[in-house]
Amino acid sequence: MAKSNAERSEKAAAKRKSRGEEELRMHALAGTRQVLADLMTWHKIEEQGEAMTLALHHLHALGPNGSAQFFAPPRHEYIIPENVSRKLKIAYDREAGRLGHEK
Repeated sequence: MAKSNAERSEKAAAKRKSRGEEELRMHALAGTRQVLADLMTWHKIEEQGEAMTLALHHLHALGPNGSAQFFAPPRHEYIIPENVSRKLKIAYDREAGRLGHEK
């Protein structure tokens, strides 16, 4: 007799538990989904889980120093424009004068 869906689900769950398998979830914006899709296309991978597993294992194989560059978030440098800097200096000097502090 054929197994019911519930029996198949129960067997699959028992197998996952015995292997120590755990579901990992993440929310991803369109840009991240596109990056994953590109990687999967480039390397002819059909399942997202397989692509993410391979990426994680290859990053891990690089070790702490080799993988560090991929975990350093990009920092954006902000340079204060000259006109804003000038206005801040004027405001600072005005406030210092109001409080009786010397420049």
